[in-house]
Amino acid sequence: MRIEIDKSSGFCWGVIRTIEIAERELKSGEPMYSLGDIIHNPMENERLRKKGLEVISHSELERLRGKKLLIRAHGEPPETYRKAEQLGITIIDATCPVVAKVQERIRRFYLDGYQIVIFGKIDHPEVIGLVGQTNGEAIVIKNIEEIEKINLAKKTVLFSQTTMDKRTFYAIRDELVKRMQNLGGEAIEFQAKDTICGQFSRREDKIREFAKMHDVVLFVAGRKSSNGKVLFNSVHSVNPRSYYVEDSTEIQNVWFDGAESIGITGATSTPQWLMEEIKEELEYTFIQQSS
Repeated sequence: MRIEIDKSSGFCWGVIRTIEIAERELKSGEPMYSLGDIIHNPMENERLRKKGLEVISHSELERLRGKKLLIRAHGEPPETYRKAEQLGITIIDATCPVVAKVQERIRRFYLDGYQIVIFGKIDHPEVIGLVGQTNGEAIVIKNIEEIEKINLAKKTVLFSQTTMDKRTFYAIRDELVKRMQNLGGEAIEFQAKDTICGQFSRREDKIREFAKMHDVVLFVAGRKSSNGKVLFNSVHSVNPRSYYVEDSTEIQNVWFDGAESIGITGATSTPQWLMEEIKEELEYTFIQQSS
């Protein structure tokens, strides 16, 4: 049995940066807190918890007076920074620079009087941070059907959560253009800003090619991972024998019947050490079976 880990899988540079910041700060030995899971991978979160990182919710900010708070890669709305300052909390800002740039662009268009539309998942922490740049006024949609939420008579700009599907983004853009043109009368100003992370988009293409090369694919990611769901759909679309797992305990040997090669890949929040661990366990299992 040939088992291969996808070389282009694992943490994106934004996640690597966030974890490096967290680990550097934890070395001081001072208590440090994260607003929500630092990334959407339970195994990596547990590893950091053992190093001293405590996850808290927004409702617990009051008890952090004078302590250190890590802003994770997804970013936060302005209100979080204001409240932390009022409480004397030291902010360790590990927001992904790509996300921070999208926040800045949304804020600028909002102040210029545009109706802000965000293609994304309304309850995702990154989207909550993006909506916060507009005083809560941005409209969040996840598909073409939800275009009905938008006032087509207003000058509008369309943005995207950084880990969404590019084809759907452009389908929404094209549908908005068509509907606005059908209104007749004076042309309505509309702009579409493709703010999907370039590294994430390139990974979609690479992951499909990797999936085609193997009989069976194990896609390793946390269940809460937004980009994990998108990337897994890409994998499964070209290889039906693809399986989504959080760790090795979910793997079933029957998946590999008749297979000669297994590919292991994952989301941008999947640690390399976890994929390597799964590979080693599979190799040991197959050695035991053949002896």
